[in-house]
Amino acid sequence: MLVQDRDAPKTKPSAKSQIRELPTTTTHHQQIRRFSEPKNLDFSTWVSENLSRIFIVSLSIVTVAAFFFLYNTTDTASLLCFQSQSTQSIQPLARPQIKWNSIQVLPDKTSPYSSFVTEKWIVVSVTKYPTEELKGLVKIRGWQVLAVGNSMTPKDWSLKGSIFLSLDAQAELGYRVLDHLPYDSFVRKSVGYLFAIQHGAKKIYDADDRGEVIGGDLGRCFDVELVGEDSKLEPLLQYSHENPNRTVVNPYIHFGQRSVWPRGLPLENVGEINHEEFYTEVFGGKQFIQQGISNGLPDVDSVFYFTRKTTLEPFDIRFDEHAPKVALPQGVMVPVNSFNTLYHSSAFWGLMLPVSVSSMASDVLRGYWGQRLLWELGGYVAVYPPTAHRFDRIEAYPFAEEKDLHVNVGRLIKFLLVWRSEKHSLFEKILDLSFAMAEEGFWTEQDLKFTSAWLQDLITVGYQQPRLMSLELDRPRANIGHGDRKEFVPRKVPSVHLGVEETGTVSTEIGNLIRWRKNFGNVVLVMFCNGPVERTALEWRLLYGRVFKTVVILSSQKNVDLYVEEAKLDHIYKHLPKIFDRYSSAEGFLFVEDDTVLNYWNLLQADKTKIWTTDKVSKSWTSVKLTGKSDWLSVQAELVKRTVSTMPAHFQVNYKEAAKNNLDTLTVCSSEVFYVPKRLVTDFVDLVDLVGDMDLHYKVAVPMFFTSMDSPQNFDPVLGSMVYKKKSSSFNSSLGLYSAQAPAVHPWSISSEQDFIKLVGKMAEGDPLLMELV
Repeated sequence: MLVQDRDAPKTKPSAKSQIRELPTTTTHHQQIRRFSEPKNLDFSTWVSENLSRIFIVSLSIVTVAAFFFLYNTTDTASLLCFQSQSTQSIQPLARPQIKWNSIQVLPDKTSPYSSFVTEKWIVVSVTKYPTEELKGLVKIRGWQVLAVGNSMTPKDWSLKGSIFLSLDAQAELGYRVLDHLPYDSFVRKSVGYLFAIQHGAKKIYDADDRGEVIGGDLGRCFDVELVGEDSKLEPLLQYSHENPNRTVVNPYIHFGQRSVWPRGLPLENVGEINHEEFYTEVFGGKQFIQQGISNGLPDVDSVFYFTRKTTLEPFDIRFDEHAPKVALPQGVMVPVNSFNTLYHSSAFWGLMLPVSVSSMASDVLRGYWGQRLLWELGGYVAVYPPTAHRFDRIEAYPFAEEKDLHVNVGRLIKFLLVWRSEKHSLFEKILDLSFAMAEEGFWTEQDLKFTSAWLQDLITVGYQQPRLMSLELDRPRANIGHGDRKEFVPRKVPSVHLGVEETGTVSTEIGNLIRWRKNFGNVVLVMFCNGPVERTALEWRLLYGRVFKTVVILSSQKNVDLYVEEAKLDHIYKHLPKIFDRYSSAEGFLFVEDDTVLNYWNLLQADKTKIWTTDKVSKSWTSVKLTGKSDWLSVQAELVKRTVSTMPAHFQVNYKEAAKNNLDTLTVCSSEVFYVPKRLVTDFVDLVDLVGDMDLHYKVAVPMFFTSMDSPQNFDPVLGSMVYKKKSSSFNSSLGLYSAQAPAVHPWSISSEQDFIKLVGKMAEGDPLLMELV
């Protein structure tokens, strides 16, 4: 049933209607000609006089017929998609221009609660009949529960003591955001936030209908009052800003759970489990967003949920309730959810839930977006000890719902830290950031328009935007003196790790992950994918991103959504200088093709200041005797000779010494895996420049580069013991090749998620943390 009255858009006449009108037009012309002067009816004369008309009419008929054919034979959705894409390609993204002073404040005159006003609200999205936990929320004194329905909510939903906004009731409110909201999603809570603000809200507790407030008192759990007699103006512990490279933290470590991480934490940060060496302090009163920790089933992602237990028993994870609350300084972020979070009025603008991203990414993206803008007000986020208990109903959600998180969240955090706006009001800065995020692909133009509607609705319901303050992020950071350091050592509480109770120190598996991350945490992994990146790119990042600084994925075709860069494998070495420049602080760069598996646990002994290559693997590194024929090898040999002749003396000497002045052979290396240390990056780039536009194949260029940069005697032999065989025709035939004791294995074909699962099952022998991914 249509519940929102909207004017139907005016549509152009369809091709069918145009064709139906054609006879009418023709009849009309015939009627006009009936009163014209009689003409000579000789056919040849008539044709000569009307030749141009005949041509035009014929062309029109053909055009209409062609369109009619396309209209009836082409998939309508595809045609509309094509039209949409064409329009988008012509029209660039436009930043909304809003006349704020022309927006009128309008009271609620349509709902049965038009005269109801209260300051404290609990907003919940409801899909099923009231849960026991929701019934408990209604009993919390001084707080009004607002339940927001969607298309899946039972029509007869009711709970005494609560206000229920059905789809029909929402439509009656007339908010601008209604035109942008999906009918079947929890993001319709945005309507509830506006309703609460319109009815006097000063605090909004963003809640979940399966969360039970511990002790039944939100005032005991959070700092509900930030001003006045009831406020607690005590200083808060604050994460240190001493490390400028740290941009995000896992708050669960502070509360005693080092092997648990929140949804929205970049997976590359999962292995960072050490507690803080020290904290600083900040005055209370501006913690406008307060994130509560949940016992039972904390807010975790599907990677954690599917890899931390082997049975159908529900999670019951507990955090240290005695740990102090902790604040985040400007420049450091934390995941924020919509399940257990208190918003004060100064941050109400940050309640907007994006609509163009996957459902499990919406509140997390909102949280990072809101934190960045909160700094413009001098406010901050604080994380509080367990405030709620969420019950695990063993209802897992698909991994695909988190795609926008695992692909983009790390990049989003980096983007937010460097983003700046010159606007002089908060709402204009919000529009600026939303526009910039749409341009960068973190969300779409739909959310840019939604932001515009949301901000206008905030003014309409009576919200006044807070005043800006100077951004501390741009000031020189003060040195943290010894007296400013505050110590707190988290208490280790029992946890669940791979389905086993964890009661003492960090498990051996986590310890190994720390060692690997410490060793390779500043090494960039560059992977070229020959297989379908849409099926494997995310998996490769999940696998290797835990260990390496970052995973740069290249392919023959660019994929913006998956952050895959375009490159040609034949000339892959020409693309590497761009990556070297991008990660100039990295210790080194490890290149691998997706048909080769890296057993990173067996690479720890390798010297990261030396070249790693397969010069000791006879089937990979070979010297081919030239026959003098005009074949591919001879052409490549001529290009090598031409390049060597232009090399500086030190390169030439190294190369000729390695070749032993034997000009009748050509060194060819398959180059599926190799490592370039930081100290030789400049030499590598210089050699790429010497090659220039020559069509020198990477299997010839890479060994030439390495023997020119250094003597093979100085190469690290770590890859010499890798498993290397000629490529098999099928994936199954390579299953027996794998060895967890080898540093790398080739070949290994990955073209689907099922192939990836088989690989992970094999690699779990060396990295047991992967075991539950099988």
